[in-house]
Amino acid sequence: MTNERVRHVNRIKGLLFSQGISGYQPLRRDRRKRLEELRTGDGGPLPAHLKAQVGRELDRLELLIGQIKAVEAERDAMLAAAPVGSAYCEPQAPAMLLALKGIGPEFAAVLWSEGLSRHFDNRRQVAAYAGLAPTPWQSGSIDHDQGISRSGNPRLRTTLIQVAWLWLRHQPHSALSLWFMQRVKQNDGRLKKKTIVALARKLLVALWKYVNAGVIIEGAVMNTA
Repeated sequence: MTNERVRHVNRIKGLLFSQGISGYQPLRRDRRKRLEELRTGDGGPLPAHLKAQVGRELDRLELLIGQIKAVEAERDAMLAAAPVGSAYCEPQAPAMLLALKGIGPEFAAVLWSEGLSRHFDNRRQVAAYAGLAPTPWQSGSIDHDQGISRSGNPRLRTTLIQVAWLWLRHQPHSALSLWFMQRVKQNDGRLKKKTIVALARKLLVALWKYVNAGVIIEGAVMNTA
């Protein structure tokens, strides 16, 4: 929905730019009022057909804004439902994720609802569910991994890769980030995409241990109050 919102905003700005108008912000609350006040580059009023076209784009944009607010309200309600306490338990997990620097409400909600809220017996089950587990390959006496399996939850996998990149930015001194940088250095700066997938897998397992057993990720920085 957010990508669609960006498309409508850009569409409106493009339509107005064709008439020499810049600076209009479709996401402002006074967008309708400001639309009435707009003048073309030569000082004239907006052509009727253009004004109607922009109005229709605003209709769609406002519908999206309402839908996004509803989704965000549900997300925030889920995260706020986590009780405060010293014992580690499932209802507290979303708040624990938010305590980690670099993980915001949107990512915390997806990580919890799409993956960490489920029961897993071991780390391999966790990685497999996200489609991040190595696929074994065996031929004769040779036995190794031939890459990851993508048969898991695609939304969780995509989110984890995004979180992995953010983790490198916000948690540069954590053991996971140091592992990534060392691995990339060993490969002379190559294979970053493959290595970030491996980091996403390690991060998922670390988060699973964190929310289920309270095992703090080595070197991780927590958000300050």
